[in-house]
Amino acid sequence: MIYFDNSATTKVHPEVLNTFVTVNEKFWANPASIHTFGHQTNELLQSAREQIADILKTSSETIFFTSGGTESNNLAIFGLAHKYKHRGRHVLISEIEHPSIIEAAKKLSEQGFEVEWIPVDKEGIIKLGSVENYLRDDTVLVSVMHVNNETGAIQPIEELSKIVREQSRALIHMDAVQSFGKIPVNFKHFDIDAITVSSHKIHGLKGSGLLALKRFIEIEPILYGGGQELGIRSGTTSVPLAVSTAKAMRLAMENLDSKAAKLQSLSDDLMEYLQSFPFIKVISPAKKAPHIISFSVQKIKGEVLINALQQQDIIVSTSSACSSRQTKTSHVLKAMHISDDFIKGVLRISLSTTNTQPEIDQFKIVFKQVMNVIKGD
Repeated sequence: MIYFDNSATTKVHPEVLNTFVTVNEKFWANPASIHTFGHQTNELLQSAREQIADILKTSSETIFFTSGGTESNNLAIFGLAHKYKHRGRHVLISEIEHPSIIEAAKKLSEQGFEVEWIPVDKEGIIKLGSVENYLRDDTVLVSVMHVNNETGAIQPIEELSKIVREQSRALIHMDAVQSFGKIPVNFKHFDIDAITVSSHKIHGLKGSGLLALKRFIEIEPILYGGGQELGIRSGTTSVPLAVSTAKAMRLAMENLDSKAAKLQSLSDDLMEYLQSFPFIKVISPAKKAPHIISFSVQKIKGEVLINALQQQDIIVSTSSACSSRQTKTSHVLKAMHISDDFIKGVLRISLSTTNTQPEIDQFKIVFKQVMNVIKGD
């Protein structure tokens, strides 16, 4: 099987899995317990927190472990907006965010906040001019993802943060689920206030993620109970998941430049090949992450292509795994104003450093065969 759906999830790295098993076997105590065993487990948890803080260039007291990207994004939207609502109740969200941001923002609007949506251009890049126009004195939060999960488009976070800092006191949240481990992500690189990371996108385990805050930024909890995770995320912390997430993040950062170069080389090869077909529209813009290629075949449904490729042991997805089982058209593609001829036939190839050039070459052969059959050539 050739697996090209790494933006949906990745195969767990053996070292991460080994870490998870080892911690479960040797440090199963509740880290909140006051006995020695609990203290030892808590020390391991704190070590994981410090390792991640070092990677993201922030304080360990602002690393909060969660169940994954969705919970982290919800915590960011609700927790930051409510904590700083004394500054205002106006929120800006881009049109192309993950559903865990969009649906949270809709709920926020029911709680007395005014939510406005930042439009994107035809390449799926936010319009910075609209951000300038929308910012107000009472804007409390701006949330824009770093890399779009459907198209791979890299958003201009540096320019965005400069505009926000100059024109408002709003906090900035960046969903880095699709960017961490592929391109640089930390608080030193970006002048932002909150970052979301998900473990299973970087060869970690599902059900694990985190929200990281910039030093001195505060947040309100959305879960209440025993006050774990420094009072922000109640519920017994899964130390094995936290430690394995730290392991996955450390592995993702090793030789980042060379891994990104490999992904870019594979991606460039695929892009050049796909652009040779007159009936294919490449959706991904030129400024994109190295691991995502989104394209569409004219007047053919994406599901047809997925099934045909799957029969040849090649796994790809439609525009987003989160919405691939739904019949509604992607909100990202709508925001980009993709024409009717192409909007139903979008496929997403998402790569990992485990993928190889021979797999790309095999895809080319199979894809051409599939096109010949479907189009009757």
